[in-house]
Amino acid sequence: MVMCVQIKCFHEIITIGYNVYHSYDLPWFRTLSWYFLLCVNYFFYGETVTDYFFTLVQREEPLRILSKYHRFISFALYLTGFCMFVLSLVKKHYRLQFYMFGWTHVTLLIVVTQSHLIIHNLFEGMIWFIVPISCVICNDIMAYMFGFFFGRTPLIKLSPKKTWEGFIGGFFATVLFGLLLSYVMSGYRCFTCPVEFNNDTNSFTVDCEPSELFQLQEYNIPLVLQSVVGWKTVRMYPFQIHSIALSTFASLIGPFGGFFASGFKRAFKIKDFANTIPGHGGIMDRFDCQYLMATFVNVYIASFIRGPNPSKLIQQFLTLRPDQQLHIFNTLKAHLVDKGVLGGSEDA
Repeated sequence: MVMCVQIKCFHEIITIGYNVYHSYDLPWFRTLSWYFLLCVNYFFYGETVTDYFFTLVQREEPLRILSKYHRFISFALYLTGFCMFVLSLVKKHYRLQFYMFGWTHVTLLIVVTQSHLIIHNLFEGMIWFIVPISCVICNDIMAYMFGFFFGRTPLIKLSPKKTWEGFIGGFFATVLFGLLLSYVMSGYRCFTCPVEFNNDTNSFTVDCEPSELFQLQEYNIPLVLQSVVGWKTVRMYPFQIHSIALSTFASLIGPFGGFFASGFKRAFKIKDFANTIPGHGGIMDRFDCQYLMATFVNVYIASFIRGPNPSKLIQQFLTLRPDQQLHIFNTLKAHLVDKGVLGGSEDA
């Protein structure tokens, strides 16, 4: 699904450049644009498969070879496209061809790179995919509702219909929605468990012991709020606290993705990116905020959630030569003995 959305968004933006710059006579322009899309996807998805399913890759000889030389193959593919572009340069179209070359690469950066981050979020657990997307949708709806009924003060010139009342009302509604949705989803392993490859069943699984993020814990309510709510403690999932950060970003920063898209459309005097969805424009019109949100979620997971992964370390350890494994074993053993975790050599 993510791949289909990515391809359609790429097509919409490339088509705008094609029409705006009247690139009808440029040789190989569309062919090279789609070729670069293929190259970048090959690189990103290859990196993802190697990173998350290392054991599977090592078991299959063709995959193992492709994984070993993956970056070299990716670079060779890109160089082929680069050389094709240079060979396609025509004297009367130099400037226009370089415009479109830059247009294609910026589109790849905005669309493909960020959709790749969505895939990473998915592998961490469906909850990291569904909650952020739902928060953006909720904020869009609630900002419209608050703006429709209470809106008086314009927010930004790029979007004249947006109001401060809608912006603030959407924020509070989205935070509340994020807390409720997170509470419901945190209780189901199918949403909280990451995708892993099971060697015993030779299949992909989404089953695990829930981490501390998804186990109910008791929190003390600040004294200032105790007199208001009448409680001293509250039981909630730690993920709900993180959901506040996600919903805050979705409601305060996420809309700027929409403002950016509005400015882009105004710059090229178009109403929508396409007419794929009747009355709503193109796919990119609906996903302008989602890509920015996906990038934030990926950065947030890497900064505050993800820690060292023992299973990945073990998988890589098992692929080493016996002498390398023995060296790591002795080093680790000596380290644990020094820390007092293991006894001396007699006990070991």
